[in-house]
Amino acid sequence: MKIPFTKYQGTGNDFVIIDNRNPHYLTRKDTEIIKRLCDRKFGIGADGLILLQALEAYDFEMVYFNADGRESTMCGNGGRCVTAFAKKIGVIDQEATFLAIDGPHQIKIDANNWVQLHMKDVDKIEIGEDYFIMDTGSPHYVVFVEDISDLNIVELGQSIRYSERFRKEGINVNFVEQKKEGIEVATYERGVEDETLSCGTGVTAASLAYAIQQNSQKEIPVLTKGGQLSVRFEKEGNQFKNIWLCGPAQAVFEGIVQI
Repeated sequence: MKIPFTKYQGTGNDFVIIDNRNPHYLTRKDTEIIKRLCDRKFGIGADGLILLQALEAYDFEMVYFNADGRESTMCGNGGRCVTAFAKKIGVIDQEATFLAIDGPHQIKIDANNWVQLHMKDVDKIEIGEDYFIMDTGSPHYVVFVEDISDLNIVELGQSIRYSERFRKEGINVNFVEQKKEGIEVATYERGVEDETLSCGTGVTAASLAYAIQQNSQKEIPVLTKGGQLSVRFEKEGNQFKNIWLCGPAQAVFEGIVQI
């Protein structure tokens, strides 16, 4: 079987995206195929794979898989990339609504593929002595550091992700450095089991943690190794609503893969 695909990246977080409306090339059970397509040596290579599917009452459905081939929780950068892909193939115009595993998402996209993605509300945040834990569509552990460049992100991320508390289900780990304007974020992602250049739900979690720490009510500029994002929100105490993850989404290449 030959499958057409498009490779997208959002601030360095890259995805294989497949129009799975008609025909249905892949299903949620195709774990090994998806894992191989994401493999950077034996496949196309990506942090994850996204199926765009038709769904009644929505413009489309987003089904997201980590690089290990397993269907996963919400991916913010993936949501922005599949939005740009949906516009490219004529499924949407400038505004739309899609369904992901964590519920409906509103989206807005301009002519330069700057995508605004409405995220789920966050009203349960665990605040520890030196950490924050929350679910922004995916579970995240946030810790503030003095100098990200001085850290071994993979080693430190693994020590938390594979700790006794999180070993079974896993958790994404975000290291956050306060900058003159906004924050810088580095993320270790479960499922990829490595540092990624950017993580949308991680950037969102880091921004909300920073807003609690600084009692901030404004939009947060965020620098990642893959580029610049921003997160805006409405804050009521330690609860957040009307959260928008904003940033670029760019096509890298397209092709046909034989499986």
